[in-house]
Amino acid sequence: MSLGIRSGSYGSLEKQLQQSNNGVSPIQTARKASKMFKEKDKSLNWIFKFAGRKKVGMLFLSIISAAVFVWVLYLGKGEDSQEGNSVHNLSVNESMSLSNSPSMITMANVVGFKTSLVLPPPPPSYFMGYTLPTGHPCNSFTLPPPPADKKRSGPRPCPVCYLPVEEAIALMPKHPSPSPVLKNLTFIYEENLSRDGEFGGSDFGGYPTLRQRNDSFDIRESMSVHCGFVRGPKAGRNTGFDLDEEDLDAMEQCRGIVVASAIFGNFDEINEPSNISDYSRKTVCFLMFVDEITEEYLRSSGKMGITRKIGLWRIVTARNIPYTDARRTGKIPKLLLHRMAPNARYSIWLDGKLELVVDPYQILERFLWRNNATFAISKHYKRFDVFTEAEANKAAGKYANASIDFQIEFYKNEGMTPYSEAKLPRIISDVPEGCVIVREHVPISNLFTCLWYNEVDRFTSRDQISFAIVRDKLLSRVDFHFTMFLDCERRNFVVQKYHRDLLLKLAAPAVPVALSPPPPEPSPPPPLLVLETSPEKVVIPSVRRATGRHRRARRHRKVVAGNRDTEPN
Repeated sequence: MSLGIRSGSYGSLEKQLQQSNNGVSPIQTARKASKMFKEKDKSLNWIFKFAGRKKVGMLFLSIISAAVFVWVLYLGKGEDSQEGNSVHNLSVNESMSLSNSPSMITMANVVGFKTSLVLPPPPPSYFMGYTLPTGHPCNSFTLPPPPADKKRSGPRPCPVCYLPVEEAIALMPKHPSPSPVLKNLTFIYEENLSRDGEFGGSDFGGYPTLRQRNDSFDIRESMSVHCGFVRGPKAGRNTGFDLDEEDLDAMEQCRGIVVASAIFGNFDEINEPSNISDYSRKTVCFLMFVDEITEEYLRSSGKMGITRKIGLWRIVTARNIPYTDARRTGKIPKLLLHRMAPNARYSIWLDGKLELVVDPYQILERFLWRNNATFAISKHYKRFDVFTEAEANKAAGKYANASIDFQIEFYKNEGMTPYSEAKLPRIISDVPEGCVIVREHVPISNLFTCLWYNEVDRFTSRDQISFAIVRDKLLSRVDFHFTMFLDCERRNFVVQKYHRDLLLKLAAPAVPVALSPPPPEPSPPPPLLVLETSPEKVVIPSVRRATGRHRRARRHRKVVAGNRDTEPN
């Protein structure tokens, strides 16, 4: 049936030829069609005849309405299913998504796109801090006044409000803290070291120019800076401060918390951490960096076996040490730990002379997570000003005076000023007690320790002098989540021990002092000569006696020599 194709020539020429070839003329076809129209008219008249009645018309309308409803419902469901099956597996160039409209889906099907839809990544989640519940005892905790002990006026520990270990573990953030501005930090690798414009530096840390140094303080979203290990693409492999592959692999597996320390030159004894929870023993990496001299002592003394473990510490031996100064070498694991343990989230650094006496989770909760900080360090117990600290280092002979003066003069020209109360409350001191560092390994804190290390490599190894200049330059550009805590709080979770040489002196047995026999009694003096010049005057030569000052000196020397209880200096 060809309804809807009406023309004066009874259709197209092609159809007429087909019909004529079949033996049917167009006129006959038209007559048959007219008969069919008459039959339709009769059926329609019959429908309208009954539809005019009230009940039949209502029934007829109900049937039509139900049919239309079912038809619409069926088409809507089919269209929804088509959209649901098509939107999730369509994309243009694997990056540009198609819209949800049926027209776009149809167009995509026609063109022939078959790639899957690439959804944009969800926004990163960050840890934004927390507050302890109302009424928690740590919210109202205050330091008690120091004990009035005139015999002990030096630094001492003070109470700290830690959470129980289980609560601290439960509060460990599931996401990293935000790193302001800086999102991607990489490190410079120079196969052939460039010494153009050299101004300090080393083969291990490179020779960054002053222009590169200034550029490293210009915080951007992506940065590449000098950060030690410049002679190799991976830290610890043919870069100086080389580490065994077994140790490198083990440190890459540290994905949570790292507690690190170091002993170089066999300068300290290894102190075993105490009060460590079973959970920390299983999840925290305890790394002790040593040089070959210290390793040989540990083996010969029987303290370290083939397992390379001493208590909780894993002994990591560094070879091809880049510096002759053990104190400067110690700054490598202290400030560049994120280079050797790249997957760690948090770290606690301890100088080799310190013993850890509080669980790492409690320390991190108290000084980082509760304060929403990414870097925490204690202030010096006595000094606040960098210039005062420099003079104290010179007086104690900690470094060459000329080198300290040169560094201080350079910082003065950069605008460093003495510490004043104007920096409060944001900055409570310019001088840290750098034997403990608590930090989160996010790009901004990693940048801070890289730039701090570069100053140590360029100038003197006294990191207390270079700390403030790096911190202030960063804080002037970004809101670096940085905090300093009291030195007495630091002394609460670490106990300071003596260096090894002093321990050996204190442990040495007292040498008994041999008592010499008493000297023999002096022979009687010769008779005195009497010279008579006249009967009235007699001159008698007198024997010279020791003065009071000389008697006291001899008595003092006897007391010192005979005193067995004198402590060694």
